[in-house]
Amino acid sequence: MSKKVLVVDDSAVDQANIKSVLSDVGCLVITASNGADAIAKAKSEKPSVIFLDVVMPNMDGYETCRMLTQDPDTKDIPVVFVTSKGQKADKIWGQLQGAKGHVAKPFTSDELIDQLKAVG
Repeated sequence: MSKKVLVVDDSAVDQANIKSVLSDVGCLVITASNGADAIAKAKSEKPSVIFLDVVMPNMDGYETCRMLTQDPDTKDIPVVFVTSKGQKADKIWGQLQGAKGHVAKPFTSDELIDQLKAVG
């Protein structure tokens, strides 16, 4: 499963965990630690999927997702939220921002891989 995936998380531990899971299934993983960096890398790297944290400083994941889905260069890249916000309302709000998937933290490897297959 050779996909290019952008992982966006301000937590170095979470970022490393997600990267490890996706690398193990053959993905090329690019990382970003904030929304602005994520948007820049999405435009330059053109990943197949973006795994995006919600709670980040300066620009949260919801705002980042809105900007990605409204930009002609990045609107076709599916976004999957990976977040501690796991309530039903959070999932619905994420979908309204344009997200194609949702994984609650703490996550399992299988949950990430299932989302990768579902949106990829």
